[in-house]
Amino acid sequence: MASPPAQISVIAPIQPAIERAKWLLFQPFDLGTWFTIGFCAWLAGFGQMGFTWTNRFPFPGGFQTPGSAANWQGASESWERAKDEVTRNLGWIVPLAIALVCLVVVLGVLAVWLTSRGEFMFLHCVALGRAEIAVPWRQHARKARSLFFFRLALGLLAAVVMLLLFAIIGVVVFRIVKQGAAQPADWLPLVAVGLALLVFGVAFGVVAKLTRDLVVPIMFVRDGTCRQAWSELLGLFAGGIHLLIIYLLFQIVLAMAIGVVVLAAMIVTCCIAGCLLIIPYIGTVLLLPVLVFARSYSLYYLAQLGPQYDLFQPAAPPPTGPA
Repeated sequence: MASPPAQISVIAPIQPAIERAKWLLFQPFDLGTWFTIGFCAWLAGFGQMGFTWTNRFPFPGGFQTPGSAANWQGASESWERAKDEVTRNLGWIVPLAIALVCLVVVLGVLAVWLTSRGEFMFLHCVALGRAEIAVPWRQHARKARSLFFFRLALGLLAAVVMLLLFAIIGVVVFRIVKQGAAQPADWLPLVAVGLALLVFGVAFGVVAKLTRDLVVPIMFVRDGTCRQAWSELLGLFAGGIHLLIIYLLFQIVLAMAIGVVVLAAMIVTCCIAGCLLIIPYIGTVLLLPVLVFARSYSLYYLAQLGPQYDLFQPAAPPPTGPA
């Protein structure tokens, strides 16, 4: 398959994406259109609560270096007390743990299924300029099912890898605590596993990002499976992987810029906007211009690869009412 055109740009899609968001949501402004498309956007992000970053590391009673004898003695005693407590209560801890794991798995699978349906519903609204729910729910069911199975397999693979790495961390920490002291060399396995976690985390994140931004639109226009769309995407960029890297890096820049705008809105409104944004669905509706821009941006980027990847209808009708 031919390589992508050398002139493909990450800057060019910005202006048309802004214009698309303005046309779809403000020309004319219709509250029904906002809530309908907002529902599809909310469904596409169902269960995705964002990221929480913390840089605080409290150490009650003062900080002690990891290698201090008092520190390791206290850790060893705490470990023995915790082990005894768990052993005495295994009768209810094990069933509760199994029930919680099953509940988390069921909710996780449900979230993946709903987001897979929502991705095509939201894409349908943005690409075709139609505020519809029932039509894309039915029309793109087969493609959404393929996306669901791909995401489910990716999630299971990620879970297995992460659990294995965390198990290694647990074993290493257990050995250090049992020894009662730690040498600098004892921390090397933890550093190695930490780097592995970072690498795998970035890798899975990149696959998820490219799936949503570029693979889903290819599925939409080709009416194929997720595997076929991924194969086509890799073929398109086989001679221009650097273009995908630039795209991903620019997505970070866009996310930072959007974050600054949202933060400014929160400050101007005395955090009222921030309180509204955390409300499920309502927050999505308020952020709809940003979400439509982000979805349109990836579509306009893909359209640079040729007219066969242009999802926008040349003469799309004005957004219709809820369906």
